[in-house]
Amino acid sequence: MLQVYRYLTYFLFPLLVILIYFRSIFNKEDKVRYKEKIWSSHFKASKENNKKLIWFHAASIGECLSIMPLINELNNKNKNLNFLITTVTLSSSKLLKKRLFQHQNIVHRFFPLDLKNLAEKFLNSWRPDLVCFVDSEIWPNFLFKIKEKNIPLLLINARITKKSLNKWKIFFNFAKKVFNNFDLCLAASEESKNNLNNLQVKDLKYIGNLKYSVQSNPDKLEEPNKNILNNYKTWCAASTHSGEELTILKTHIEIKKKYSNTLTIIVPRHISRSFYIKKLSNKFNLSTQILHDNDSIRSDIEVLIINSFGVLPKYFNYCKNIFIGKSLIKERKNQGGQNPIEAAKLGCKIFYGPYVYNFQEVYNLLNSYGIAEKVNNEQELSQKIIENFDNPIVEKKEELNLLNSYGEKVLNETILEIRKYL
Repeated sequence: MLQVYRYLTYFLFPLLVILIYFRSIFNKEDKVRYKEKIWSSHFKASKENNKKLIWFHAASIGECLSIMPLINELNNKNKNLNFLITTVTLSSSKLLKKRLFQHQNIVHRFFPLDLKNLAEKFLNSWRPDLVCFVDSEIWPNFLFKIKEKNIPLLLINARITKKSLNKWKIFFNFAKKVFNNFDLCLAASEESKNNLNNLQVKDLKYIGNLKYSVQSNPDKLEEPNKNILNNYKTWCAASTHSGEELTILKTHIEIKKKYSNTLTIIVPRHISRSFYIKKLSNKFNLSTQILHDNDSIRSDIEVLIINSFGVLPKYFNYCKNIFIGKSLIKERKNQGGQNPIEAAKLGCKIFYGPYVYNFQEVYNLLNSYGIAEKVNNEQELSQKIIENFDNPIVEKKEELNLLNSYGEKVLNETILEIRKYL
């Protein structure tokens, strides 16, 4: 089966190169650095020979945020380490550019396509001492090559859904061989632990979800913009996807019936959709502004669309009524939800739709603390936000302390496991 997979990747390689190139034209890939994904000449390894290198592979923004506390702690406690972070998405690279600019020993590269020869050249170029794949990033050619070179390989904050498990079971013997490349799997949830156990991994532990360890120190809103927002009743719809903004705008209109000074902030998951959302908002004759980095907020707006990376925390810190997207889309019910933990730890009241399959355990915990609440439509969402406008949210300090303590525990135990392989 491995040979079939390798033949398939070689066959598809030219098509993937063309696809990546065209994505770069439409600003879905870095216009210069996309070559890191396809040509070994662009791997640009930078490793100090006297320091050990830990390579973390995290697909996108959520995974990147989950490993940053881990990397910071390891970096603070051991000055003899270098770090390589690979990701897939353009948004993750922009986030890391903001977060890592002051660190000389932490480098970001785009993850190459999963070809045997690219895996070989990448590993020979970087020569990592330890490799940690994050979440559900499973790339067979890389995994087998890492194992072949006897490099310790971990799957941390591992997330394997029932749907993923069923797909792997179609090629069960191949799946067992793939997952047996990992020296250790740290499951992010009880469900993932059970599913990984079904795949017969060698060493499996459940510590907890590393995303609880993320500590936000959000930038403050620029004073002129904050002064503008203070004139409004403000709430935020975060990480929205196509099909959800219509509900958000209808919610805005419902809230306005009671509070004419309502301001709705929309932060789409993919900021390239900002102009589409503005066009949709204009259909309702709502005064709308797309806010770019360093822009000033107009004083006459009703809907503010954020067109910047890595700024969600400062809006979470200001707006305590938050809707988390990718949760109202029925077509994505088996893959729905976005991570609500960051908003929760900043003292927000969180609302979400019925489709949060990927984060169900997280939402169950936040529901039990009274931090999160499910809504099904604009009527329910507008009603809840109006209730909170009438009675301002009181921060649940005890519950937040529990979340922080749990996050610290997960972080410390994960570090202990990683250090066993250094």
